[in-house]
Amino acid sequence: MSAEVIRLKPARKCPICGKPSTQANYPFCSPRCQDIDLNRWLSDAYRIPTKEEPDTPPDVADEEDQE
Repeated sequence: MSAEVIRLKPARKCPICGKPSTQANYPFCSPRCQDIDLNRWLSDAYRIPTKEEPDTPPDVADEEDQE
């Protein structure tokens, strides 16, 4: 008798290194790749680019215009 593996989630490649993901670390292949991803989130490496200007208080903006 051969034991059949029942996958609860579809197999995907690890988003960090591209190896096949494992059930225990889904969607990553290992705890190492999980830690790499967590570090990227905590260090603000993942950002959504925007075109917004930084907010300046109205009194500072007025002083710059007058000079």
